[in-house]
Amino acid sequence: MSRLQRWWLDLNSSLWFVPSLMVLAAILAAYFLVHLDDSIGHEWTRRHPLLFGAGADGARGMLSAIAGSMITVAGLIFSLTLSTLAQVSSQYTSRLLRNFMRDRSNQVVMGFFVSIFVYCLAVLRTIRGGDERVFVPSLAVAFGLLLALVSIGMLIFFIHHIASSIQAANVIGGAAQETEKTLTKLFPKELGDDATPAQKDDLADLGPLDWVVIKAHESGYIMGIDEEALLAFACETDAIVRMERAIGSYVTKGAPLVSIVSYPTAKHIVGEENTERLNSCYSIGNQRTLDQDAGFGLRQLVDIGLKALSPGINDTSTAVMCIDRLGSLLALLAGRDLGSPVRAEAGQVRVIAQRPNFASYLATAFDQVRANAAEDLAIYLRLLASLHTVAQRTTRPDYRHALRQQADLAMTAAEKNITVPYESEQVHQHYRDALAALG
Repeated sequence: MSRLQRWWLDLNSSLWFVPSLMVLAAILAAYFLVHLDDSIGHEWTRRHPLLFGAGADGARGMLSAIAGSMITVAGLIFSLTLSTLAQVSSQYTSRLLRNFMRDRSNQVVMGFFVSIFVYCLAVLRTIRGGDERVFVPSLAVAFGLLLALVSIGMLIFFIHHIASSIQAANVIGGAAQETEKTLTKLFPKELGDDATPAQKDDLADLGPLDWVVIKAHESGYIMGIDEEALLAFACETDAIVRMERAIGSYVTKGAPLVSIVSYPTAKHIVGEENTERLNSCYSIGNQRTLDQDAGFGLRQLVDIGLKALSPGINDTSTAVMCIDRLGSLLALLAGRDLGSPVRAEAGQVRVIAQRPNFASYLATAFDQVRANAAEDLAIYLRLLASLHTVAQRTTRPDYRHALRQQADLAMTAAEKNITVPYESEQVHQHYRDALAALG
């Protein structure tokens, strides 16, 4: 992720960007319609007095009423949005706030009401009456009335959208869909080519002293990595670049960010300019994002599930929905090749990437949920059912080994916490089904 991409991502996640564009469009529309009114005259408007027959005082009064009501409704919408954000943060997880802030429907509705207010003010100042040469931009005034009528529908849509968007099923489904898009985009996207076994063997000859460490210039979470830029740097300098931090991980200022080694020697490529260049390949911020970090999407769903399992809420149904979605995402992941971390270009190893493997994604999705299940039978049953579903999607030995390990952990936890024979038998049956799917 380049700095420009991060800047664009931040803009799209803000509440002000789209409304600002709509306000600008409203100002331009107001002056265009006023200019059009002034250019074409008023002969044709006199033929339709019901639509365009308002005098200067009537036009002022109507636009003033519309402007006043629009800014009042805009204040209501902002209040509803803030209260929704507070409810989502407390009931689900604060990590979802960015998803709600980037919701295009909310941004458009906010911008719509504010832009009508600005439009009415812009048209109001052009109306002249009394002792001045009378000028009433009938077309612009009529368009303002049309916008006011449309705003009624927009308000109804907004209330419905807010009420729908905070429902648990929609919150979880939205987070899962965003994560699925990220997974589909990231895999099987590859950097360069897979390194051959012989090329990987050459790396074993490199000792720890051969690598030159490049330190991070700032602290924060790694939001994105421009892997293509790292590959280009490695090719230009005839070097190998090893990532020391994976996407989504936290890095401290001065901690190792990447290590480099040149095939002849690393000394000639280490300098202020190249250190800055390598740091610029990393986008570091205060929070993780979904753009390149699929693990963050899983983390959101896990956090919702953990909040649902907390003693203060104790909402098993919501936790089960989270496990279902996590299982679907892992099933998607099980059918894809995550690729080798050792990447080559033009017959030479160039980049050693830091990427989560399938086992780490499984651990992210299920470890904390299992640890917080306590005596909740439904959680163990759904965990084992999800593992059974994922197992049917892959034949890879390493994937199946990770799934078997998760099934064993779930069974061990259930045996410790589930003491009723009837419930225990259900867990054992689901465990046997999972093992059968794993072969």
